[in-house]
Amino acid sequence: MATRIEKIRNIGISAHIDSGKTTLTERILFYTKRIHAIHDVKGKDGVGATMDSMELEKERGITIASAATYCEWNKHEINIIDTPGHVDFTIEVERSLRVLDGAILVLCSVGGVQSQSITVDQQMKRYKVPCIAFINKCDRSGANPFRVVAQLKEKLGHNAVAMQIPVGLEADHEGVVDLVTMKAIYFDGDNGESIRVEEIPEALMDLATEKREVLIDAASMFSDELTEAVLEEATIPAEMLIDAVRKGTLERKITPVFMGSAYKNKAVQPLLDAVTQLLPCPADVSNQALDLDHDEAQVTLSSDAAKPTVALAFKLEDGQYGQLTYIRVYQGALKKGDTVVNVRTGRKVKIGRLVRMHANQMEDISEISAGYIGALFGVDCASGDTFTDRSVNLTMTSMYVPEPVISLAIVPKDNKAEINMSKALNRFAKEDPTFRTYVSEETGDTIISGMGELHLEVYIERMRREYKAEVTSGAPRVAYRETITRQAEFNYTHKKQTGGSGQYGRVAGYMEPVDGEEFVFANEVTGGSIPTQFIAACEKGFRSCLEKGPKMEFPVTGVKVVINDGASHSVDSSEMAFQAAARGAFLEGYMKAAPVIHEPIMKVAVETPNEFQGGVMGSLNQRRGMIIGSQDEGPMCVIESQVPLAEMFGYSTVLRSLTQGKAQFTMEFATYRQVPQSISEEIAKKRQEEKKNVA
Repeated sequence: MATRIEKIRNIGISAHIDSGKTTLTERILFYTKRIHAIHDVKGKDGVGATMDSMELEKERGITIASAATYCEWNKHEINIIDTPGHVDFTIEVERSLRVLDGAILVLCSVGGVQSQSITVDQQMKRYKVPCIAFINKCDRSGANPFRVVAQLKEKLGHNAVAMQIPVGLEADHEGVVDLVTMKAIYFDGDNGESIRVEEIPEALMDLATEKREVLIDAASMFSDELTEAVLEEATIPAEMLIDAVRKGTLERKITPVFMGSAYKNKAVQPLLDAVTQLLPCPADVSNQALDLDHDEAQVTLSSDAAKPTVALAFKLEDGQYGQLTYIRVYQGALKKGDTVVNVRTGRKVKIGRLVRMHANQMEDISEISAGYIGALFGVDCASGDTFTDRSVNLTMTSMYVPEPVISLAIVPKDNKAEINMSKALNRFAKEDPTFRTYVSEETGDTIISGMGELHLEVYIERMRREYKAEVTSGAPRVAYRETITRQAEFNYTHKKQTGGSGQYGRVAGYMEPVDGEEFVFANEVTGGSIPTQFIAACEKGFRSCLEKGPKMEFPVTGVKVVINDGASHSVDSSEMAFQAAARGAFLEGYMKAAPVIHEPIMKVAVETPNEFQGGVMGSLNQRRGMIIGSQDEGPMCVIESQVPLAEMFGYSTVLRSLTQGKAQFTMEFATYRQVPQSISEEIAKKRQEEKKNVA
């Protein structure tokens, strides 16, 4: 790790599902001689791609956790993070882009800019990450890279400029024309490793000249020398053009577009050249930290290894040797044996072992200097913690963590599974900020929440495999409530005669519905018909009935109880007797007061592109939703509604399929409202069945 900082590149590869991110990373590792054989995602040889090291990733052929690796190309050191495409694992992309300097946005030449490409692009904007685009799969039928360039401009608002044009498309895709050097490049050999440079075929000459002019026109905005050369109609050297494009890329005002096919081993090497020529080194990127000693004033960090150390832990993993903490050093250096301070907890941490990651393999190193990404062992910290040496008190800004949208209840099979399940849940919640777990106070279920059904499915599968915890999952039970709808009187006498003193107490009065309160107790007894010392016992008796309502054993809310008469016995009355009398009185009055069931109503806000507005409103109405309003915000539309919680399970999947994955929703508790009669009958039926099963 002794390379000069100008020769370092930290890049991420992000894109929509199935655009070929992992396949591209596999080819990059092969051409940079990090691996000696190419394996495919969902490999027929049973090996699977290098970066998908988890069993589940190999089976499903998807990336679940981002993986880091590094390689060398043209004397440059490139640290790469391969990220997942599924929106369910969006936190993996967030945390990767938070620490990277540049990115490759991979697009499919047939699918173009898809829903997840939009999400990834928003994440890049959030962290101001400069990117280059790679239009992959030019060998597929229906490939049209220039349509994708147009979509980059229209849908994502990028100033996209083609740096290459393809030589042949679909089955005839042979190579690319480099518009900077104006040469055609072909890729021969079994794996496209030998590069052949030739003159541009005549048929493509006009198109290449036209596209080169567009490129020069866009680049000249960033270089006076280039503008002069264009005006003087002089020959433009390749270096001058590359410098101008680099300047525009670093300012995020140009997105250079490259083309090829990773699967067919075409045009990956020119993309690597572009990474070294166009993407920023750590010194080109301005990173800010907050000074906690000076009211969180912003401080710009410099990539100088001699300055005080500032490093950010951005991802945790549970390895076979304890907790593995991925770390990016922004300033200074981390050395073996150093003591650093965790700014959040104030604890001192001694660094024992430093490693560099290559997917799931690692090699020991003695230090990580500014601009590098590495990993630490045996350090107890949380995702997003900042480490500094003791001379500064700076913290990095944390990353954006979206709120979970879907929940499941999970039940362990037996005692052993329960112990393993709690271990697994603790670890997953620590590693993944979008995965939450808690025990519902009302239903006693263990609830897990996450970003989507696939997200939770993967975690349940990992519990089974990695922790041998057999669990079954189901929709969480809805926290229903009971209440009364009219006034009802009660007059109940509790008498019990046994040997010695008996029990006696009479309680009379009425109950009525009350808004906004759970339970109100009023004492209007006059003339001492119930002695004062027993009034508290009456209240206690009434309160004890609220936990399980007489109608369907849901908690009771919104009841006012007034006692205005009663009777006592000089010997037989006691606190216990009046508690029992109050319970009897409650049951007597409650059934007369027309009890009903209330259900939780959620405030749901859906953000969707305008073209899906009708479909989304329809889907909310189907779920007994009440639309409150909708407003347009540019190309997006926000629909606000109130929907019963019972109807919201699985909604994220329905919404995604309705809107091609482009819409998202947030949900929070609004109020309780009465359940319609038909649904109330269904709930009663379910309750009866549950009781039978228990019996």
